[in-house]
Amino acid sequence: MPTIHQNIPDSTGINAFRADPALRRILRVYLDDATFAALLPQFDRMGALSGDTLERLALDADKNPPELHLRNRIGADDQKIEKHPAYERLEGYAFGEFGLAAMSHRAGVFGQPDKLPPAVKYALVYLFVQAEFGLCCPLSMTDSLTRTLVKFGDPDLVAEYFDQLTSQDMEILMQGAMFMTEQVAGSDVGAIDTVARKDDEGNWRLYGDKWFCSNPDAGLAMVLARPEGGGAGTRGLSLFLLPRHLPDGSLNAYRILRLKDKLGTRSMASGEIALEGAVAHLVGDPGQGFKQMTDMINMSRLANGVRSAGLMRRSVAEALFIARNRTAFGKRLIDLPLMRRQLLKMLVTAEQGRSMVFHTADVLRRADAGDATAAKVLRILTPLLKFRTCRDARKVAGDAMEVRGGCGYIEEFSDARILRDAHLGSIWEGTSNIVALDVARATRREGALSALRAHLDELSDQAGNMLPGGARDALAHAADYMEAVANDPTREGEVRQAASAVYNAASVIIMAWEDAQPGFATGDRARIAGLVLKHKLLPRDPLAAGTEDAADADLLERAFVDAEPLLEAAE
Repeated sequence: MPTIHQNIPDSTGINAFRADPALRRILRVYLDDATFAALLPQFDRMGALSGDTLERLALDADKNPPELHLRNRIGADDQKIEKHPAYERLEGYAFGEFGLAAMSHRAGVFGQPDKLPPAVKYALVYLFVQAEFGLCCPLSMTDSLTRTLVKFGDPDLVAEYFDQLTSQDMEILMQGAMFMTEQVAGSDVGAIDTVARKDDEGNWRLYGDKWFCSNPDAGLAMVLARPEGGGAGTRGLSLFLLPRHLPDGSLNAYRILRLKDKLGTRSMASGEIALEGAVAHLVGDPGQGFKQMTDMINMSRLANGVRSAGLMRRSVAEALFIARNRTAFGKRLIDLPLMRRQLLKMLVTAEQGRSMVFHTADVLRRADAGDATAAKVLRILTPLLKFRTCRDARKVAGDAMEVRGGCGYIEEFSDARILRDAHLGSIWEGTSNIVALDVARATRREGALSALRAHLDELSDQAGNMLPGGARDALAHAADYMEAVANDPTREGEVRQAASAVYNAASVIIMAWEDAQPGFATGDRARIAGLVLKHKLLPRDPLAAGTEDAADADLLERAFVDAEPLLEAAE
């Protein structure tokens, strides 16, 4: 249970799901009634674990990073990464008990008769990441590797590994990884120089160095390599599945050279790999590797957005708890006007990210069901989400540390760890510049912005009077700006500004639409949408006098419930 001692509030023990009434309402929007009812106990359990057990394990795992052992005690090669027991317990919860890497690919998780929709998985990850971030990388890579293998791989290859990739038995489970980054290539994927050669028996073997490989001892990894004679650029790349062990149980011919000493995600191993003739299996058609890997990258980008949104929620919830339970100058912090203003800005940004995450998850569901229009909308929503939420999480996490003050800067609390981890999202699976350019590419080449615009126009119609005045005009302005920038090479320097405008305009409409759905209509999301419109899209005088709106301040009171109501009462 949370405690307050000598004016230092400690939120340990608060159920992250029960404390978050907006999450329950949003899940009612994106899940059918039967699925919501069936999964409600799991959301509640994950919320309880996140607020206590997982938090304690995450703190321990962060302080005890993995260690690479290259030889055994008699000097024989025996590469192993030793993980701390706390991290292994976190793996057991994520992969085992909750089946987070399995539920999108097979039935049976939580006893459900079918695969579960993306919103279920992302809701559970959204709660899990509020305690532990590092493990979410192997989790999403295993999930996305399985998706890419099933989508493009030979059926026999899929059959060989599918059960292990989707197992909830930790003794059987094979985790996944993605080995793409090279020291020379970096974000320029077309410059990859890892070579694939066929041996005398017709097996593909990989040669080269991969510079940043997270989860380097995973059972399987997707690798981009250039077959000899395959040509230059991305068109010469093929996708390969790399097993850690060969059928006889011996290690494949690649070495983990060292582990990275990272700013964040310290609980999870990242390393450098030397491929020395490692046996690998071609996935899909030769020369189509980059296109196929893009599917895995996009799923990882979406997962990055989910994790960043979850970090923002943790930061806001923690800041609200502190502000309500700590006093200064004879008042609660939350009663001080400047603090309310700071908290409200954090809340607005976090709620934007939340709505964009769950709406994108629902678009993914429809795209995977064969909706071609949804696939185009997903094509642009994914990089928009990756670009903006990952950048916003850094600011929100930093502001939350400031709310806690000096205690937030020490490692006994999680503020410092969350801030360190928050910086990851803007780097992995494409830096901010790369991802913003991808938004422009989707606009220019694939008509994705036109599809998104039509989708948002439809949501605007359905939002009715929840839609803030001026929202349609803001969308039109942002979309026109993005179109102009995307189609003019001389305006590349404006791409990030244009992408931010489209993200903000989309979030306004999506939040208003959510508030108009049956059983939701609290008016809170529409109110937040109006604040996004006012402060992030419409022109205003930065020096004009402002007044605090009581309705805006009330948003803070409803955003966090620290009294732990029973679920029945909350519903």
